[in-house]
Amino acid sequence: MAELLEIRWHGRGGLGAVTSAELVARAAISEGKYAQSFPSFGPERRGAPVIAFLRVSDELIRIRTSIYEPDIAVILDPGLLRAVDVTSGLKDNGTIIINSRKSPDELKSEFGFDWPVAAVDATKIARETIGLPITNTAMIGALLRIVDVVSIGSLKAQFEERFGLRAKGNVEAMKRAFDATEIKA
Repeated sequence: MAELLEIRWHGRGGLGAVTSAELVARAAISEGKYAQSFPSFGPERRGAPVIAFLRVSDELIRIRTSIYEPDIAVILDPGLLRAVDVTSGLKDNGTIIINSRKSPDELKSEFGFDWPVAAVDATKIARETIGLPITNTAMIGALLRIVDVVSIGSLKAQFEERFGLRAKGNVEAMKRAFDATEIKA
């Protein structure tokens, strides 16, 4: 992964988009890569749309702006597909990763996406593994299925540091989503 990878996370306050970007960045740094993560939100409350940005590279990252042309858009709440232009600026060779019960084919057809679409029912996985519909760690698993940005082992260590005793369910959510994610080019 020599070149810069830019990922934009779309979620709602409380779903963990900001935490997702931070955990992947920390895992990348632990592997000797360069990374940055930061949120974009104002005084919104729980449930309001939020965006988090993540950059990972093998080389020093000098850019410090929001991500306007992401390689990957990760959507933690499928309701945002109708509320926000989650594909704004997505590169022609980009990929969309969506938390949805629908298949990638259904999503491509319904929303007219020209990009590859990956889908996983992260809400169901989160409810079954951590007991809450907080989809961030499951969506990290979906991301890892699409791009080899960091290892599951590096993320497991970050989960243990961040979540303590709750790490086990989050690691399970990540692994289950990794296995369950479907992609349609």
